[in-house]
Amino acid sequence: MANNKVLIGLEIHGYLDTKEKLFCRCKNFHDMKIIKPNTNICPICTGQPGAKPNAPNKSAIDKTIQIGLMLNCEVNTIENKKPWIFQRKHYSWPDMPTGYQKTISGAHSTNPVVKGEFQGIQITEAHLEEDPAAWNPEKGTVDYNRAGAPLIEIVTEPDFTSAKQVETWLKQLILTLSYIKALNKDAGIKADVNVNIKGISKRAEIKNVNSITEIVKAINSEIARHEKEKPQKQETRRWNSITQKTELMRSKEDAADYRFIPEPDLPAIKITKKRVQEIQKNLPESPMQKLDKVIKKHKINETDAKILTQNLEIVELFEKVVEKIKPAIALPWITVELLGALNYNKKTIDEIEIDPNHIIELLNHLENNKITPLKAKEILRKFIPKSFSPKQEAKSSEKISNEKELSKIIQGILKQNKKSIEDYKAGEAKALNFLMGQIMQKTNRRADFQIARKVLEKELK
Repeated sequence: MANNKVLIGLEIHGYLDTKEKLFCRCKNFHDMKIIKPNTNICPICTGQPGAKPNAPNKSAIDKTIQIGLMLNCEVNTIENKKPWIFQRKHYSWPDMPTGYQKTISGAHSTNPVVKGEFQGIQITEAHLEEDPAAWNPEKGTVDYNRAGAPLIEIVTEPDFTSAKQVETWLKQLILTLSYIKALNKDAGIKADVNVNIKGISKRAEIKNVNSITEIVKAINSEIARHEKEKPQKQETRRWNSITQKTELMRSKEDAADYRFIPEPDLPAIKITKKRVQEIQKNLPESPMQKLDKVIKKHKINETDAKILTQNLEIVELFEKVVEKIKPAIALPWITVELLGALNYNKKTIDEIEIDPNHIIELLNHLENNKITPLKAKEILRKFIPKSFSPKQEAKSSEKISNEKELSKIIQGILKQNKKSIEDYKAGEAKALNFLMGQIMQKTNRRADFQIARKVLEKELK
């Protein structure tokens, strides 16, 4: 095995995040648990006789261009005489009632984007197509709710050499495409995985492997099979997540088996260079560019920078806040406190309304010692689901740092907690923590923690 190289290529399928399906006005969403089967349908997406497709969804076309640009691909345009032409890809399965899938790929088509490179892996091409229905062969049922949803297929060269490399690359791909909100984050991805060992075995294609975890398992299992069996025929296989092995589906078909023909019901799509340039002008920085920028500009360590750049809205919020607040102060309030509040409420940043100016105002009150850190945290948690000016809350929650005022409050608390005084004098440290908790509760978290502790210890003596 020392002289033989494992070759792995991917065909990644992701659902484009658009409001409508590709050729009809039906809603484009994929959570089958919240909708009854066959209710998000129309004559077009169920392939009824005589039903003609609408013009392709403009948002799906634009997102295909965006993806191509983020993957450093060439976008084919009308200027270089390469219009995008939908094909009919014929196959006979219950999930495709028309007997063909509409796709911008195949023998007579020009792939929309080609010859790219992402994170050291060559991108062969990416194209747009419609999703089939959901067929359950065990029950014999077909659900058309997702039929006609816009799918992007990204095809790589066989440049990967291990499952671990694939895992790292896919995570970075999904993160990068999340910056342009290209993919439906709830729908996940699936991939056809091509595996062979150079000089030892012929290529096997493992179809429709769902999730990165299963893709990694399927690759490792298939590499082991190739090392042991050394298959000499190209095959199409499926992944069995129960047995943790691949299973033979059929011998590998060629493109000719699909009988590609141009789709007569759809015109050629003429993409102009001007349209591509406009889309490119509005693209955000990539996660890697953001990471490098945040580390260098704001002197942040790589670990914290990676937490920030895992989400475009989070890092952009941070960048706006640090225009007025020192990065060292803003960082924990974004990466720890805000993210913690989001997790507690089971929300993501794009599900709430948060104004950077409200964060800035809150941290200014904190920096100027007008409120305590505990009070600031309490106000921040109230920013979910919609932030507000903390001015009024801060005014009614001003920090109590006057020792005489705190002494009066603490004396009242000690009168009500004589047992804790005895415990403290007996050497129990937790008694002091309990009494501090009572002080913070009594003052509605307004007491300056350090000063209150000093006064408490003085009173206890």
